[in-house]
Amino acid sequence: MAKFNFEKAYKDLEAIVTQVENDNVPLDELAEKVKKAKLLISMCEQKLREIDNELNDNKPNNQTDND
Repeated sequence: MAKFNFEKAYKDLEAIVTQVENDNVPLDELAEKVKKAKLLISMCEQKLREIDNELNDNKPNNQTDND
């Protein structure tokens, strides 16, 4: 399995949004684009959660978000 690339996924999402906003996309094609966008969003959210968890795991125990 290829390594997930957040930046590429984000650019793909931007491209899908641009296509949907600017083109007259047939319904079948639109459905496929929405499915792909949903998958990319899910993958990006997961990556962001992983990064957040890593950052929080590396915080000293006495440090809070308000410090």
